Amino acid sequence: MEGIAIRAAILGGVSSIVVSELEYAPPGADQLFFDVSFGVSPGEHAALVGVNGVGKSTILRILSGELDSDGGEFAVGGSMLTMTQDVGMSRPTDTLREMLIEVATPTLRTAGRALVAAERALADGTDDGMGYATALTDWGDLGGYELETRWQSAAHRSVKSGVDDFSTRLVSELSGGERKRMVLDLLLTSGADVLLLDEPDNYLDIPTRGWLEDQIRACRSTILMVSHDRTMLERVATKIVVIEGSGCWVHGGSYMTFPEARAKRQELLGDDLKLWNDEERRLFQHMKIMKQRAAQNFKNATKANGAETRWEKFVAAGPPPPPVPNQQIHVRLRGADAARRVAKLEGVSMGELFLPFSDEVHHGERVGLIGPNGTGKSHLLGALAGSKHPDQGTITFGPRTSVGVFTQINDRADFRGRQCFEIIRDRVFDDEKSMKALARYGLRLNARQEFQTLSGGQKARLEILCLELEGHNVLLLDEPTDNLDVESSEALEQALEGFEGTVVAVSHDRTFLAQFDRFVMITDGGEVYALPDYEVAMAALAAPDALATLRLAKNLT
Repeated sequence: MEGIAIRAAILGGVSSIVVSELEYAPPGADQLFFDVSFGVSPGEHAALVGVNGVGKSTILRILSGELDSDGGEFAVGGSMLTMTQDVGMSRPTDTLREMLIEVATPTLRTAGRALVAAERALADGTDDGMGYATALTDWGDLGGYELETRWQSAAHRSVKSGVDDFSTRLVSELSGGERKRMVLDLLLTSGADVLLLDEPDNYLDIPTRGWLEDQIRACRSTILMVSHDRTMLERVATKIVVIEGSGCWVHGGSYMTFPEARAKRQELLGDDLKLWNDEERRLFQHMKIMKQRAAQNFKNATKANGAETRWEKFVAAGPPPPPVPNQQIHVRLRGADAARRVAKLEGVSMGELFLPFSDEVHHGERVGLIGPNGTGKSHLLGALAGSKHPDQGTITFGPRTSVGVFTQINDRADFRGRQCFEIIRDRVFDDEKSMKALARYGLRLNARQEFQTLSGGQKARLEILCLELEGHNVLLLDEPTDNLDVESSEALEQALEGFEGTVVAVSHDRTFLAQFDRFVMITDGGEVYALPDYEVAMAALAAPDALATLRLAKNLT
């Protein structure tokens, strides 16, 4: 009957998404979720939200067919295109054609992969040309040449240097923002009935995020996306699907009213006895279902035992607090005293990225480095960190300065192959304190997990924890909130408010930047401007060539 209901729902809306009691457990692990049900109506732009590691990206991968669920049903009506979180990032040696093939329709994706393989076989002599001719014909018959025309149009709008040949131009020759924008341009103008977008804002600068918001609002496709950009969520999401407590609930409004709706929901769930009885019945029914499955297939025995254990623990604990406790992330960035002048930059420039400029950073300042992608913000941060050297000029630090660095890609060679507990133990020299520190950052259950297996948000939290424990008084942060969930971003912001030290950060997170004191903006032309506050900074980013806006800024010399 449930399957009939799913199919009936789809018939009611060609571009609908309907999910019913979806469940999934990673191999060898406890269930990630087991009661996820929601719907997205035609034309709606819904956002999946929840803490890092709760299963948001997993749900998109199930809907796209990349993963098989362990139970439940779902249906997606009409044509569908998907964009993964790491599109264009995981294989930098690929060509642009190989990257764009992966976001095409399934039939064109298969034909495109076959064409690439046939070309390689022809080049190495393992194909006499027949296989290539067949692959080329299939590509053309399925609409490959029309798709290549759309690639060219998207590249013209997205890539500063232009693209002449997609089959030879490497992904690594484009910035992360250019790759992401080109893919988004293709998807949002594709006319597909349904789009699944996993963190579409990552790697995009602030002007491009504004462009993305405009494109999403204008797009007639049904969209289900994962994002942690609070400003973007407020501007484009028409429905919020909240993944928490092993299940989900839906807020049928914008993200702007979501915090109030969640607080009200938590209050209504305060009737502990009724709540406990409802939850006990749900867990008991789930245990019975899992035991029935185990009786039919012994491979389900572990999951059945886990469901039984979960129910027994629940009953033994008695009436609980509300079932969705807020994630508790406690960041304690204390810092320390330093000289009034923390850093002095004199005539600093780097290659052709930006022109020479001078500035001073003082103790306690919050300085944001902003500007379009590819202008050299991360290079400048690297020069302050000492990992890069300016081509001109000098950078000197004041006495008693201790510099800590947060990396944009959360890829620490010194952390790879090591467990979270070991990494923190090196900094506090005590087992119990190490576990307490990990617990404050929501990483207690990941203590014995190796760094490279963590999610992006978990890696980011671990790196921020290390900065806290190392006790620096100058923090250089490169996109610190890019992979953090909303709760973790807010915890970091609160910690920085009380931090007794200096912060210099590259960020495209507008909510995060709003708390900074002043800004240094690098333009596409390499000019460097001092901007006195957030409002002026946002106006300059929106109209970098407008002289009226730039006159509000002091040109650094």
